[in-house]
Amino acid sequence: MKEIYLDNAATSYPKAPGVSEAISFYLSSIGCNVNRGAYKKAYQAEEIVFETRELLCRLFHFDKPEHVIFTKNITESLNVIIKGLLKPGDHVIVSSMEHNAVMRPLNSLKNRNLEVTTLECNTEGELSEEQLKLFPSLVKPHTKAVIMTAASNVCGTMLPLKEVGKICREHHIFFIVDSAQTAGFSEIDMNLHHIDALAFTGHKGLLGPQGIGGFLINESLAAVMDSLIEGGTGSFSELETQPAYLPDKFEAGTLNVPGIFGLNAALKYLFQIGIGTIREQELHLLDLFMLRLLEIPQIRLVGKRDLRKRTSIVSIDLPNHDCSELSYRLYKEYGIMTRSGLHCAPSAHRTLGTFPQGTLRFSFNHFNTDKEALQTIDCVRQSLKLQVLSKSRQPPRSRPPQ
Repeated sequence: MKEIYLDNAATSYPKAPGVSEAISFYLSSIGCNVNRGAYKKAYQAEEIVFETRELLCRLFHFDKPEHVIFTKNITESLNVIIKGLLKPGDHVIVSSMEHNAVMRPLNSLKNRNLEVTTLECNTEGELSEEQLKLFPSLVKPHTKAVIMTAASNVCGTMLPLKEVGKICREHHIFFIVDSAQTAGFSEIDMNLHHIDALAFTGHKGLLGPQGIGGFLINESLAAVMDSLIEGGTGSFSELETQPAYLPDKFEAGTLNVPGIFGLNAALKYLFQIGIGTIREQELHLLDLFMLRLLEIPQIRLVGKRDLRKRTSIVSIDLPNHDCSELSYRLYKEYGIMTRSGLHCAPSAHRTLGTFPQGTLRFSFNHFNTDKEALQTIDCVRQSLKLQVLSKSRQPPRSRPPQ
């Protein structure tokens, strides 16, 4: 049985060609730290690390490689930004589609008198023109920032970064973007979208390894942020205080250099193929899959039906069936890997009307094929029939004791 991987919103697979080779080369031929040694191998490692900062700047249309900060993942990046920026008495605005990587650190700061306002999206996960018009009325004198996902990890709906960024700029508040589901799929322009900090992770659409992420940050935001983690940087070692310049201010300790080597190879692959080509292929698969999915009467599509302004994620609700059971059957019987549940985004599910049951999520990347998409539809049909048969064969429940 050939397995079909449709859980790319959690982590991409396979990784970009050259990623494993780049990691292996570092481990077998370089192996040393950066900013710690004055010898050839250290310089070789530092060149790749700096080149990777430059590639990320190119990807997100940013012009300061030294303002690219590496972390373990986007969750750490968002924690560094949120906890380094927000102080007691501050006010922050979020959308109702945010991931727990945003909501949990914000809720932990409520104990320190942080005020959080949620801008409600509609039942398709969309921030409509009418809702955008209400946005400025939510801004208060003590509003410090807007934090927003570029696209929902539940239903794939993309949010209007350019319009929100413009409002933030007009009201002199910081705009912080979670790019977990769009980096490597659609263009994000930090200047055009007025983004002050953009958090990314390497292991999803960027097709790199787990354990490497980061954020890009402009001077004005970096200047008012405290560092969350402090320690050795290889610079100003005579001082027992954290250096104020970037990237050292936010990069204490040893970096995941093997991960950076892998991310470097993945980014070069993305530029070689072209994000536009990747997006076109993934939307083709999405169109093929959704058209046939909508023919199945037991299924309710969650989110937008229109391919515009959405990623290659498909979430379904099964009013008369168990999503977790279907996900289990798809893998056990057919080798199809999906994800069911709340996807670490309960606020998004409340917005979409799928809380607390959650959804079953299929997420494609450009390595998937038409054959895999069509085969998955056939397997969904068959699995739903098996669920119905299984339930019909169960003995009636005995009456509970009085």
